[in-house]
This record gives sequence, C-alpha cells and structure tokens, in this order.
Amino acid sequence: MKKLKKSLVLILVLIVTTMAAGCGGSQSSSEKKSDSSAKQEKAVTLTVSAAASLKDSMNEIKQLYAKDHPNVTITYNFGSSGTLQQQIEQGAPADVFLSASTKQMNALKDKNLLVNDTIADLLKNDVVLIVPKNSSSNVKSFNDLASDKVKKIALGEFKSVPAGQYAQQILTNLKLMDKVQPKAIFGKDVKEVLTWVETGNADAGIVYKTDALISKKVNIVATAPEDSHKAVIYPAAIIKASKNPTQAKDFLKFLSSDKAKAVFQKYGFKLGK
Repeated sequence: MKKLKKSLVLILVLIVTTMAAGCGGSQSSSEKKSDSSAKQEKAVTLTVSAAASLKDSMNEIKQLYAKDHPNVTITYNFGSSGTLQQQIEQGAPADVFLSASTKQMNALKDKNLLVNDTIADLLKNDVVLIVPKNSSSNVKSFNDLASDKVKKIALGEFKSVPAGQYAQQILTNLKLMDKVQPKAIFGKDVKEVLTWVETGNADAGIVYKTDALISKKVNIVATAPEDSHKAVIYPAAIIKASKNPTQAKDFLKFLSSDKAKAVFQKYGFKLGK
C-alpha cells in the first residue's frame, strides 16, 4: 500500500513538472512574439510640401530614403512656395516644408506654425535666362528681352512664385521691367514657365538653373548677376502640427546627409549652410 502511494505521488510530481515546463515554454514563445512585434517599426506616412523646382531631386531622394526606412512612406505635395505656404496656413496636412525662398518660411514662422529649431538653409540656386533649343530670336542676355523679336516672355507669378519674385527683382534692377512686363505670360510655378519655353509658347523665360539643366529642350543664355536679386535660398523645417515629428526630424536630417547632398549637387543645386 505504501509503495502504491509513493508511486502515485511520483506520478503526480511528474505530471505537475511536465505541465509547468509546458506552460513555461508557451510563455517564452509568447514573449518572443511580443518582442518581435515591438521591434517592428510602426508604418508611417510623411507628407512633404516642397517647391516645384525640387521635384526631380526629391523623387530620387525618396527612393534612397525608402531603402533604409521601409516603414516610412513619403508623399510629396509639389507646388509654388507661396501656394504651399497658404495651404499650411489653412491647415492642410504637412509634416515637412521645403521652400524656394525664405519669404514663405518666415511667414509661417511669424504665425508660429513651425518647429523653430528645425529651420535650416538647405540649398542654394541660380536664376537663369533660357530660350527654346531651336530659337532664332538671337537672345543672348537679359537686355535682349527688350528686343522686338521677343514677343512672349515666361515668368513665374510675382505674388506667389519665388522664381517670379526673383525675376521681378532682376528685371527691376536691370531697368527692363517697363519693356518686359507687356510681353510677360505668368506661370503658376517654375515648372510651367519651363514648359512654355520648351514648347515654344514663349520666346524666353526666367527659371532656376537646376530646372534648365534637366531639360534637353532649352538653352541657358545668361545667368542673372548676383547683385540683381536676393540670394536664392531653400530653407526647410518641420511643421508644428506634424503628427509624426520624430520621423519628420529623421527625414529632415537625411536631407543633409552625404547621400542626399550628392543627389542635390547632381541636379545643380549648391549646398546651404
């Protein structure tokens, strides 16, 4: 009888030990799954509002960034800096803003819509005069825009397009505005100005050097004197209302990395501070 009791006790001990081991194994597996899930980064979509002149370079940078950050989807909103400024002021979703002028960035800063310590001068650019590749107008300088041979001159809108504002400064300082303005046709952004010259719908146009360099349909005939306009600076910053400030900060940091700098320089941009 005593032997039977001892046998039963041993059996019970073995059963309990086995169950405990099984539970422990199950718990360990659960913990592993939990740890694995924790390591998986949350999927995030960043909305980047950027000046139209940055379209080609930013699309290439987007591909580079995705290789190291597969959980982050970059959505671009390209347009004139003035239009983008207005959209942000009106509450349009945006995480990062890249402007083609300090004017629009300063306007948002004054309205307390930016994370101020993230504002940085990212890039610089030149302003150039272009003509169609097959042009017969013999335009070789800004002064030639006053010629009767030039019927239409494409410019960015003075009010909302930085490229147009720089053009306005150049034409005013070179004392050409009175002769050029009657011939002017105004584009909603610098890309539209470029297209009009490419297609021959304008005899000449004033755009950024970077836009002219990527086109095989136009020739650069002159670069605006540096003292004829304000410096073309591209500032960048995080929007205060961003829902993903951590990822936005990381993307902004990437724009100053060696990889991104190489892309910007490839498209003709000069580096900022």
